[in-house]
Amino acid sequence: MQRKLISSFAVRELCGGVSNMTIWRWLQDPDMNFPKPIKIGRRNYWREADMIVWLDQQVSAT
Repeated sequence: MQRKLISSFAVRELCGGVSNMTIWRWLQDPDMNFPKPIKIGRRNYWREADMIVWLDQQVSAT
């Protein structure tokens, strides 16, 4: 199982170049079911596998 962590910049790019504010809104909206970040120091990271699953769910929901 791959446990690669990606930065907030990589997450924004993966989601189509969205802004930090968009990521924040998605995190605040329980209906979006956006993956929660992992805090390391003061920075946020996401599991790449979680982001891929979330993106696949968004595509299949449309």
